[in-house]
Amino acid sequence: MLYPKQLLQFGGEDPLLLSTAKRAQGKAFAAPLVICNEEHRFLVAALFRHASIDTAGIVLEAEGRNTAPAAAVAALCALRDAGEEEDPLLLLLPSDHVVPDSVAFRDCVLKAVPAAQAGRIVTFGIRPTRAETGYGYIEVAKTVGDGTAPVDARRFVEKPDLSTAKGYVKDGKHYWNAGIFLCSARTLLGELQGFASDVLAAADAALAGAQEDSDFLRLDPDAYGESPAISIDHAVMERTNRASVLPVAFEWSDIGSWQEIWARSQKDTAQNAVIGDAILQNTSGSLAYSAAEALTVVAGLEDVVVVNTEDVVLVTRRDEGTAVKAVIERLAEEGRREHLTHTTVYRPWGSYKGLTYGPKFQVKELNIDAGAAISLQYHEHRSEHWVVVDGTAEVTRDGEVFDLKPNQSTFIAPGQKHRLANRGPGSLKIIEIQCGDYIGEDDIVRLEDNYGRR
Repeated sequence: MLYPKQLLQFGGEDPLLLSTAKRAQGKAFAAPLVICNEEHRFLVAALFRHASIDTAGIVLEAEGRNTAPAAAVAALCALRDAGEEEDPLLLLLPSDHVVPDSVAFRDCVLKAVPAAQAGRIVTFGIRPTRAETGYGYIEVAKTVGDGTAPVDARRFVEKPDLSTAKGYVKDGKHYWNAGIFLCSARTLLGELQGFASDVLAAADAALAGAQEDSDFLRLDPDAYGESPAISIDHAVMERTNRASVLPVAFEWSDIGSWQEIWARSQKDTAQNAVIGDAILQNTSGSLAYSAAEALTVVAGLEDVVVVNTEDVVLVTRRDEGTAVKAVIERLAEEGRREHLTHTTVYRPWGSYKGLTYGPKFQVKELNIDAGAAISLQYHEHRSEHWVVVDGTAEVTRDGEVFDLKPNQSTFIAPGQKHRLANRGPGSLKIIEIQCGDYIGEDDIVRLEDNYGRR
């Protein structure tokens, strides 16, 4: 999907991705290296820019191959940027977790540093508070004392059934696997070489063939695609004898389901949680998540989740965790695009929102940032009609340059070279009507671009 949960806000001020980055700030931490899908690159860059957080780079995957290949790329990048004799420590952080106490989190990371420097791969174990079947577990070699230092991990356990999970909660030797790891770059690469050399080889080749793309580093898609899609847990942690666990006491959740979001949200007296603009009447034990412009109303229901976005409306039982995955598979089978494209798409110059479309037409709302411009381009198959709603547009069309003000419009024929720019200090909003036998986003031939796109 083009708008995953890492980019959403769940009760906090920031999207989960930014919350993760802010959690690892301070003199003990270097600037974060961000690895994301290339479809998210402009939105991710904008989030960090607006938050005034410098990154060590944004690395782009053409397709996700799970956490082991991404970790291999991160380790290779760290060594490339370090001195020949250095062995930098890596803190591998999933970007979809909630950890409210950043101070406690940073304290735990610092406790794990000596073990990581000594060649251990330290993972952070969360003491289970319930018999959760949706998490993996780690069994430690001995009952942990005060949790001031890591202890050896005995084994990693896949998501257990309910009876097994209840036993884990009681025995004191099992912890939730938070999927957070601290280790040196050379240690991780050595273990990958020993246990998953094909993952390391693909990551190395993808980085060797990577291309700079404006502020991004685009991994070679063919080389990266050769890597097995495998997690760091399966590739390394279940096989290595270097695994250690630091039991931690900070609050943690990976927001893996709507049930989890409901459990973590503030609720009214009827145990309802509301995020966004929604009214719940004669309803209990439910979650309403409203990210659409229209008001969401839920009446006469119990224990449900109602999600209303610009793209889709979802209504399901609160405990039905697998429904969404099955629906996404069905959408793919039926050739639909709701699971692939978000109504609002972000670009380096701003964003556009799809308003309506048909077989040979599409209507968009373009929002162009102050001082920004689209590329000088032309289309082979479609025409475009621009109507200015707000702001002043500088239009380049073949050899002429002219301004359009609100309620003024212009027509761009197929093959005409054109560019749209916002030279003013405020916003520029355009309604764009596309018509043609083909209106796909790949019908763009860029001649000049301020953002290094091809």
